[in-house]
Amino acid sequence: MSIALIVVPSVTKLPPETDGAVLVGGSHGAVYAAYLSAKAGARAAIHHDAGIGLGEAGVSGLGWAAEHGMAMAAVAASSARIGDGADMLRRGLISRVNPQAAACGVAAGQTVAEAADLLKAALWPHRTPEPLAEGRALAGRIVCVDSISLADARDRGRVVASGSHGGVPAGETAAAFQPALALFNDAGFGMEGAGVAGLAILDKAGIAGATVGALSARIGDGHSTLMQGQLSEVNEAAYRLGARVGTSALALALSVAEKAR
Repeated sequence: MSIALIVVPSVTKLPPETDGAVLVGGSHGAVYAAYLSAKAGARAAIHHDAGIGLGEAGVSGLGWAAEHGMAMAAVAASSARIGDGADMLRRGLISRVNPQAAACGVAAGQTVAEAADLLKAALWPHRTPEPLAEGRALAGRIVCVDSISLADARDRGRVVASGSHGGVPAGETAAAFQPALALFNDAGFGMEGAGVAGLAILDKAGIAGATVGALSARIGDGHSTLMQGQLSEVNEAAYRLGARVGTSALALALSVAEKAR
């Protein structure tokens, strides 16, 4: 039986063909992203390690996947762009693996192409995961979401503190619903600054955007972005609202929310 390889920029939008396939997704390797891959029925998944970050949040999904029987590996941020599954497949190098992936022969230092081929031997099917509670909380004009995919048109004009990386897919998603301010994790900046590349997309749309340092807040955790994050990059629209690198994400969010009100 031929096993498919699915390559996508983000695991928030997965095709039906993911069921039973090996997945290379440009998303970070935190728990919510791992859950989305498992929910879609991936045989095994390779995500981006997002610079590892605070509390090793960027690869926290590997342990979650192991508990649910899914082989999973992560790609070094220094080797390929986050938010770009095709680039990960082309030049990415494996940085972390869980036990199921190791059992397939996957190891740190391998190319993603090599690892993806080995992961076709991963055991499947594995049990369908229980639904994760929606990582979304609203307080006045500030909303925290663990993934930018959990924000939508109802958040137009609000401050959105997201656990997502600040790469191209996140910028495109946020631009579509036009928040007053969008906050992301910088995923350690990574190859070619891919972890903050979405800020330019927001700037073109006239939307303020900023990232927090991966070592200051846990990627995949919008509440951590808001409450712990220190700004690491801001776009011009955010700068005009007072955003400055090295300052608190919370202070900026409160200021912008008050102006929006």
